[in-house]
Amino acid sequence: MLHYEIGEKCELPKVSFSDFLHQLRGTITKKCFKTLSINKKFSYWRSLSTMDGPIQNANPLIVTEKHQDSMVVLNPYLDLDMLDEHCYEYVTSDEIFDHIRNLMDPEHPLTLEQLNVVCSENISVEDPGNTVSVLFTPTIPHCSMATLIGLCLRVKLLRVLPARFKVTIKIYPGSHQSEEAVNKQLNDKERVAAALENKHLLDVVNKCIRPAGGS
Repeated sequence: MLHYEIGEKCELPKVSFSDFLHQLRGTITKKCFKTLSINKKFSYWRSLSTMDGPIQNANPLIVTEKHQDSMVVLNPYLDLDMLDEHCYEYVTSDEIFDHIRNLMDPEHPLTLEQLNVVCSENISVEDPGNTVSVLFTPTIPHCSMATLIGLCLRVKLLRVLPARFKVTIKIYPGSHQSEEAVNKQLNDKERVAAALENKHLLDVVNKCIRPAGGS
């Protein structure tokens, strides 16, 4: 919370739109999943945690980053605790893109935006409505990292969005040879929960989510 004395000169701080919304909402409630046994039912995810082997797409197409973070100016005299649901701006596709654009690719030291895996045009949000849908495009049709990329997108959004949102992650239609199977994996809550019980896989996901240069 920002506090200033009456008559004190101050500059209005500039913060990202995402941070502004976080201050409005307060503590984000993390979504909890039902715990399942990974050893018995969901061994599929284990293969994703193994990053050994040759890179499938050694020379991916890199696009120029076009998107810039939205900036808002905070009123230092505004008491954010007094605001209600009628006083804040709803979640937008641009905000969702801000959250996922800098996720790292599992194989390359490049972001998902740079590889054109995600773009704002393929994000839809209904708020009110509490739904977020993201379509992502693997760099090659037989990419074995597609499920892992989708898992990273889902985990990132579940961590930053209020629990009221239903998040759907799917492959852009026609861009992957196993599109239907991958989509089923990514949108099954029990399978996702089971995957995240795998410590090594979770470490890989966290590494992809962690900002570049972060510790």
